[in-house]
Amino acid sequence: MSSFVTPYMATAVNVALPAIGHDFGFNAFSLSWVTTAYLLAAAVSLVPLGRIGDLRGRKRMFVGCMALYTVATLLCAYAPSAALLIVFRALQGIGGGTIWGMGAAIVVAVYPEAERGRALGIIIACVYASQSIGPWLGGLLAEHLGWRSIFITTVPLGAATIALTLWRLRGEWALGRPERFDLPGACLYGAMLVALMYGLTLLPARAGAVLVAVGLAGCAAFVRWENAIPHPVLNVRLFLDNRVFAFSNLAALLNYSATYATAFLLSLYLQYIRGLPADRAGVIIVAQAVVQSASSPFAGRLSDNVEPRLLASAGMALTAAGLFLLGTMHETTRISFILGSLAVAGLGFGLFSSPNTNAVMSAVPAEIYGIASNTLATMRLLGQMLSMGVVTLVLNAYLGSAAITPALRGPFLAATRTSFIVLGALCVIGLVASMLRGERREAGER
Repeated sequence: MSSFVTPYMATAVNVALPAIGHDFGFNAFSLSWVTTAYLLAAAVSLVPLGRIGDLRGRKRMFVGCMALYTVATLLCAYAPSAALLIVFRALQGIGGGTIWGMGAAIVVAVYPEAERGRALGIIIACVYASQSIGPWLGGLLAEHLGWRSIFITTVPLGAATIALTLWRLRGEWALGRPERFDLPGACLYGAMLVALMYGLTLLPARAGAVLVAVGLAGCAAFVRWENAIPHPVLNVRLFLDNRVFAFSNLAALLNYSATYATAFLLSLYLQYIRGLPADRAGVIIVAQAVVQSASSPFAGRLSDNVEPRLLASAGMALTAAGLFLLGTMHETTRISFILGSLAVAGLGFGLFSSPNTNAVMSAVPAEIYGIASNTLATMRLLGQMLSMGVVTLVLNAYLGSAAITPALRGPFLAATRTSFIVLGALCVIGLVASMLRGERREAGER
C-alpha cells in the first residue's frame, strides 16, 4: 500500500500542474518546484531518517513517516498560497522519501534469497500500478473536482496504510546494537544536496554556477568524512569495495535521471501544445506505467534465475529508444506514436527496475539490507531530482521566467524535444554502467 500511495500522488499531481499554475499564476520554472520541492526534501531526509530507522526500528520509522506524509497531504489540499503549497510539498517529501526504503528493507529481511526477486517485483508492480492509475484519476479529479481533490482523496489511503501496519505487521526490525548517529554527516549531506539542486535551477546565472561548485565541494567533503568515521550515515565504502553494488546504484541513478521527468513534460505538452483536457492527457501518459506494471513482476521472477545485469541492460536500451522517439515530437505528432514510444520506454523500465533492485540487495550481507535499500532509494530520488533539474535548466534556457502562452508554443516545443534527447543520452550512459557492473555471483563470493 505504501508503494502505491506515494507514486500515485506524484503522477496525479504532474497531470494537475497546469491547473495549479492557473490558480496560483505559476510560470514553468515555478511549476517545476511543485515537484522539485518534494524530491529535494525526500532526498535530504531519506539517508538520515533511514539510518535512524536502522538504529531505532524500521517499523517505527515507517509508521512515523507515513503519518507525516498523510498530514502534509491534507495541508497541501488546503494550501492558501503558492509558497505554502511548495512548503507543504516539502513536508510530504520528508515523510514520503523514507517510506519506500523502509518498506523494501523489511520485505527483503523476511523473504529468502530465492524468492526475493518475486517479492521485489510485486512491490515495484504496486508502484507501477499506482503510476497507471495516477495520471488517469488525477486528470479526472483535476478536470471535474479541482486539483485540491487529488490531495484530499489520498489522505484516506495514507490513514489506512498506518492502521494496517499497526494492526498486522508484527515485531520490529533494527540493528540491535548501540551506535551513534552521524549528525555532522547528515547535515553535510543535506547542505550538499540543497546547494547542488538549487544551483542547477539557477544555471546559467553566476549564482547557479557558484552553488553547483559549492555542492560538488560539499560532496567531496562528505565522502571524506563518511570514510573516516566508524558509523557513517551513508556507508561510502560499499561503493569502493563492491563493484556490483556500486554500478547497480549508478545505473539506477542514471535510469531515474532519464525517465522521471517524462510525465512532467508530456503533461505540459499535451495540455499546452495539443490543447487536451487534463483527464485525456492523463489517459495518454498512463500508457508507460501500464506496460511497466505488467512487465515488472515477470522481470523480477526472471531475475531470480537469470543474471540481472543482462535483463537490466536490455531494459535500459529499450528505455533510451523510447525517449529518443519522444524527442522527435512536433505540434501534430500522432497520439498513437506517443503511446507507442511510451510503451517502449515502459517495457524498458519494467525490465530494468526489479532485476536491478535484486542485484543491489543480493550484493550485500543481510545485516546491511537497510543501508542497501536506503542507498538505492537515495539513488532513485537523486535521479528524479537530476531529471527535474535537467528539464528546469532547459526550460529556463528556452523560456526564461515567462509563462507558457500560445505565443511561446515554438520555444516550449523546442525545449521539450531538447529535454527528451538529453534524457535519452543519460539513459545510454546508464546502459554502459549497467553492463560494467559484473556478475551477481561475483558480489556474493566477496
